[in-house]
Amino acid sequence: MRHYEIVFLVHPDQSEQVGAMVDKYRGLIEGSGGHVHRFEDWGRRHLAYNIGKVHKAHYVLMNVECDQATIDEITSMFKFSDAVLRNLIIRRDGAVTETSPLADDQSDEDEDEVGKVTPEPQPEGNEVGAAVSGSSETDPEEAVPAPSEASSASTGSDGDILDEGAEPADRGVEPKEEKSA
Repeated sequence: MRHYEIVFLVHPDQSEQVGAMVDKYRGLIEGSGGHVHRFEDWGRRHLAYNIGKVHKAHYVLMNVECDQATIDEITSMFKFSDAVLRNLIIRRDGAVTETSPLADDQSDEDEDEVGKVTPEPQPEGNEVGAAVSGSSETDPEEAVPAPSEASSASTGSDGDILDEGAEPADRGVEPKEEKSA
């Protein structure tokens, strides 16, 4: 018998049925004289790209030892199952029993969450520097230079800078006439 690594992605709406699906595949493998060396349920994860408007899937990894007829039957079951979005079956040289790097990363994250310090909530408000408690030596209003009254330029009605002698009519804009009431 040969060794295989099987990875399949289940539609997220069918996540509850993953256990039944795995039991069916495991029963098929062990019923034909094979053996499941490793089983990992990676849970729901984001896909790298959408598959038919689905952006998440339930990932399952199995390392098995079985004959070719069993693999052919599992492949046909994957093909005709609407719940299985994608599958990959790879022949391996030997049995793989250690945990996968992805499962190791997930267990490390779980351990990190136990000892992780959660950040304190930020104070509410739209003010810049509301979280800083007066440690700043400069006033934010002082940091912005005030416009100089002695400047040689003025602004027009649309905010453009005009030369001192320039009128809006000089720029191709007709002046607005004031209406008397």
